Amino acid sequence: MLKLVLVPATLLVVSWVGIRFGPRASGWLAGLPVMAGPILFLLALERGPAFGAASATASLPALAGTVAFNTVYSRLALAGRGPVTALTGAVVVWVAIAFLVSGLPHFVPLGLAIALGALFLGPHAIPKPDVPLSVPPLTAGALAFRMIAGAALTVAVTGIAAPLGPAWSGPMTLFPVVSAILGVSSHLWQGGAVAAVLLRALIIGMVSLAAFLAAAALLLEPLGLAWGFLAAIAAALAAQAATWYAGAGRPAARSDGRSVS
Repeated sequence: MLKLVLVPATLLVVSWVGIRFGPRASGWLAGLPVMAGPILFLLALERGPAFGAASATASLPALAGTVAFNTVYSRLALAGRGPVTALTGAVVVWVAIAFLVSGLPHFVPLGLAIALGALFLGPHAIPKPDVPLSVPPLTAGALAFRMIAGAALTVAVTGIAAPLGPAWSGPMTLFPVVSAILGVSSHLWQGGAVAAVLLRALIIGMVSLAAFLAAAALLLEPLGLAWGFLAAIAAALAAQAATWYAGAGRPAARSDGRSVS
């Protein structure tokens, strides 16, 4: 039920935020561990807190792959490439980085340093597109696509990740399902510039995901499944609040005084 309901419901909320406040706010909100959190919880529930902590530790450097995915997709979309080309290029880069980080030592400070370095550099690698004040609204078909794809990919990723062991279950937990779904659907229905704005904001919002993974890696074993995840969620929310305070998810203002995301 969690696999089939939680992620699609979260994508629906993220989509509503995008409709109400624009793609920048939607991407920022999607940076929360809406995908990795449920998958990591399911892995820990099925395999134990120690497995979950090891997966979280392995997931931290894999954040670099998700940042690279968003960056490559955004640049290709801004260059006028279609969703298939942009998605293919982004997935190839993600796979390459996932292979690299899967062999790294499972050491929380190292993983956190790689994750934060990638999160800092990623937004600077994506040009800020000039998005029109009025963008095409998401249709009912786009919303259905997001929810169905979210459920299907969550089931697929958790099914693949669990038998692989902590070294690969960590990177698989961070397979950019949310980035792919939101990026492709925005690209198809609203244009490449909107997709780039959303994915750039998503990178900034993923600071909360880094905080979540670091807390889970350190606290799942000593605190147990319930308290460990509550502590990780608290760390994620605190980090997300900090990025909002810094202006990450707020609509940007144009020179004419009107706002645009």
